[in-house]
Amino acid sequence: MTIMLRTALAALFISATPALAEGALDVTQWDIVVEKAKGQTVYFNAWGGSQNINDYIAWAGDELESRYGITVEHVLLEDTATAVATVVAEKTAGRDEGGRVDLIWINGENFASMKRQDLLLKPGGEGWAHKLPSWRYVDVENKPTITVDFTVPTEGLEAPWGGAKMVFFHDSARTDAADMPGSVAELADWAADNPGRFSYPAPPDFIGSSFLKQALSETIAEPAKLLKPVDEATFEADTAPLFALLDRLHPNMWRSGRAFVKNYPAMSQGLADGELDITFAFNPAEASSAIAQGILPDSVRSFTFPGGTLGNTHFLATPYNASAKEGALVLANFLMSPEAQARKQDPNVWGDPTVLAVGKMNAEDKAAFDTLDLGIATLAPQDLGPMLPEPHPSWMEAIEDAWTQHYAAAN
Repeated sequence: MTIMLRTALAALFISATPALAEGALDVTQWDIVVEKAKGQTVYFNAWGGSQNINDYIAWAGDELESRYGITVEHVLLEDTATAVATVVAEKTAGRDEGGRVDLIWINGENFASMKRQDLLLKPGGEGWAHKLPSWRYVDVENKPTITVDFTVPTEGLEAPWGGAKMVFFHDSARTDAADMPGSVAELADWAADNPGRFSYPAPPDFIGSSFLKQALSETIAEPAKLLKPVDEATFEADTAPLFALLDRLHPNMWRSGRAFVKNYPAMSQGLADGELDITFAFNPAEASSAIAQGILPDSVRSFTFPGGTLGNTHFLATPYNASAKEGALVLANFLMSPEAQARKQDPNVWGDPTVLAVGKMNAEDKAAFDTLDLGIATLAPQDLGPMLPEPHPSWMEAIEDAWTQHYAAAN
């Protein structure tokens, strides 16, 4: 091959490979990422239904502004699917650059949907989360849900932000801990003896759908099926015990099951007002955080089920067409840092469990966690009980649809 021909082919190859063009995003060149992020505005799409979480995100935004010159705009969502739909619409319209969504608080079926439709950022054709500087602190050894989101491998396409586990609450000033149920089936028995004192949000509210998954995990004859996509041929038989249990529970719930509490804040308010006696959340420190904020009385305590409750990790993801890709990754890295994670785990701020391994930190960062008071109503890790794996994302949509067919008139 002549020198002239080799030169021509090389020029053709370079012009045909935009991924190698000057300015391409390379997460391993972190100083360059930070420099490019300066002056960017990151539109962070995150659930906006809790004031303490909104305040925490505002604090993070102030820190990004002062440290990196990055502006963070919190786009308050009622449902994460709204942000996903925005990205889907933009891809359909051919808007592959300059998207309106830069970072999403996400997990479960929404992550699975974005991954399936190839809507997630892949610098150089691969994941980015494990390349962030803060990744070195992540507890990948002891928290398997960090690398698998509702059975779907994350592959570095989302950065872990916080841990979650279903925990139930009661007011010890009104109810005895010894009388609290130890499963959803026992909850149905308890409700029969205490009618009107329990409710859950109607699906597709995330907390309500999580309650259905907890009940499904307890009642399905073959739990291994939940780790795979729904089998439509056996779905009705697989879920028959679930709906039999709900049929038994609903008539003894708040308003006789003819209506459901709107969302978690409404359910929590019901406990505070003495209208409900048992509530639940997906955060072991939720009750302590609510006590610190004056939302719940200091007599509220937590409990879980001996057989286990659902647990997962929630994440941060960046769409493929984000306008502020660099700024989004700098924000994700900061939110995963020991400083931000320690603040987030403080029940006076939020109370969200960390995704980090304290043993990987330096002495100063470790001390921030070791001295953290997790609150009077927060169970010790050894008292949280076993963690049940989240079902495959297809189960959530399927049981939500089936629930609506069974009980839509009550919603």
